[in-house]
Amino acid sequence: MTSSASRLKKLRTRVRQHGADALLVTNFHNVTYLTGFTGEDSFLLVTLDSATLVSDRRFTIQLAEECPGLDLVVREPGQLMLPTVADLVEKTGVELLAIESASMTVGMQQALGELAPDMRFVLSGNLVEQLREVKDKSEIEATRLACRQAAKSFEAARALITPHTTEKQLAAELEYQARRFGAKRLSFPPIVAVGARAALPHATPTDQRIEDADFVLVDWGADSGLYVSDLTRMVVTGRLSQKFARIYEVVLDAQLAAISAIRPGATCEQIDRVARDRIEAAGYGKYFGHGLGHGIGLEVHEAPRLSRGQDKVVLRPGMIVTVEPGIYLPNWGGIRIEDDILVTKSGHEVLTDVPKQIDDCHWG
Repeated sequence: MTSSASRLKKLRTRVRQHGADALLVTNFHNVTYLTGFTGEDSFLLVTLDSATLVSDRRFTIQLAEECPGLDLVVREPGQLMLPTVADLVEKTGVELLAIESASMTVGMQQALGELAPDMRFVLSGNLVEQLREVKDKSEIEATRLACRQAAKSFEAARALITPHTTEKQLAAELEYQARRFGAKRLSFPPIVAVGARAALPHATPTDQRIEDADFVLVDWGADSGLYVSDLTRMVVTGRLSQKFARIYEVVLDAQLAAISAIRPGATCEQIDRVARDRIEAAGYGKYFGHGLGHGIGLEVHEAPRLSRGQDKVVLRPGMIVTVEPGIYLPNWGGIRIEDDILVTKSGHEVLTDVPKQIDDCHWG
């Protein structure tokens, strides 16, 4: 059984348990996950015994290459999506249609309801996203590749840093190097933050130069084609101060402790608490203002979340999560260390291998 067939089989079980006749998949990433099709502007109708992709003629060749054998409805120019979907729903006899409430707008639902007045809707929540939480072998290997590409891009870009390099230039170099090593793109617009700007967890690169401070935070990842990686490292470009060294060791200790605690059966809140306790004990609790991590896969932010309030979410083999504690001090800067971790049957595996001991932070 192909991965798409296996995923569709699991989804149909969930649709049946939901009491619906079918699910209309409108989230682009979910369509890709279920079919292998990477084009946009396409919906997937999954009934209890069939799956039909609604697309358009721009993707005729791509559809044949990426998902041969899949039932298709290919729209002609001027043929709108929702009337086409309504016609397909009526032909398949769907009476109760589950919809992806996180991606289908109220306007789309109302319009579809007017086109198919005899059909009723039920909100599905995250049926496909729940399947995506646990990765299969092909997904894990694609993530491993994304991790290798990210490591190589960072190593190459770091070697080209000069005192006059700006945050924007380093961000651009990471993008170039990632593509050079085979990545489709970076996973997200990279965060490059010099000195005090590193206190902004999601800082946008500016024209500030590396020489303007003694350290720079770099948060980046590679997209290997579909699956992504997500890392953060600190680079010391000037004097290694005692304050930097002290805070860095607190963050690294918290990260290593949390990674060590990752195993099947542990809850996401428990892992977050391991890191948070270490940072609080060091006196920096109020300066760690975000969750410990998140799932990665087709998207850089997926379920599960390692954070407070996730005491009922249990880690399972095949999940891939980031572990990224940070301490952010206004007017001084921030330190974050991030790696991608696979939950295995017996514990965990660190997928990222960029060195992170404090001696590894020195530039040059």
